[in-house]
Amino acid sequence: MEQIIPIASDHGGFEMKQFLIEKLKESGYTVDDFGTYSNESVDYPDFIHPLASAIGMGNYPLGIILCGSGNGAQMTANHHHNVRAALCWNVELAKLARQHNNANILALPGRFISNELAWEMVQAFLSTDFEGGRHTRRVDKIESIENQDNE
Repeated sequence: MEQIIPIASDHGGFEMKQFLIEKLKESGYTVDDFGTYSNESVDYPDFIHPLASAIGMGNYPLGIILCGSGNGAQMTANHHHNVRAALCWNVELAKLARQHNNANILALPGRFISNELAWEMVQAFLSTDFEGGRHTRRVDKIESIENQDNE
């Protein structure tokens, strides 16, 4: 089954995003690029919100977002219902984000890690399954607390 991976960045993650798009395509994935499309300065929420919304609505199972530090992109994405974006800096964190937190978006710091490390993290994130079990109860509490605040 063909897997479609949505990806989005601001200018701080643009070069890494382009690298990852090529690597994903070479690996047989289809990529939906939510932008940005150049190094020109932009506001990360303009690109991260549409991707996170699509993940939250179930249009894609997993996605990738980038900005200079990864923080702004991750914070923006996590405002969406059913989104669990994890800012990761190494392969082990990318795996654990999937295994223990059922993260559905990988946030990367485009200005602080190498393209090669980013690719290793993407591969780990996309190939690691959620363990469930005791982690399910914890993950379920992430969304329920937010919903209680809105009632």
